[in-house]
Amino acid sequence: GLYDPAMDRDACGVGFVGELSKKETHATVQDALEMLARMAHRGACGCEVNTGDGAGILVSMPHKFFQSVAELDLGVGLPLRGEYAV
Repeated sequence: GLYDPAMDRDACGVGFVGELSKKETHATVQDALEMLARMAHRGACGCEVNTGDGAGILVSMPHKFFQSVAELDLGVGLPLRGEYAV
């Protein structure tokens, strides 16, 4: 058959936090960081002081924040959301 027990792998260490309303909130980031902190048992923690294990969170680009910093600190305007990269 298609199933081969020799190909089984553990998948401990996967988490997902999302906001169905698509509203950007600090609470969602806090929840993701909490989930990440609770995953330390996965054993993939970076042991060296200058490297990591690649674990982290992915968030949307904080356009409003970038826009305010660019205007206040740099005196420049940014293109519309999605029209630039960082």
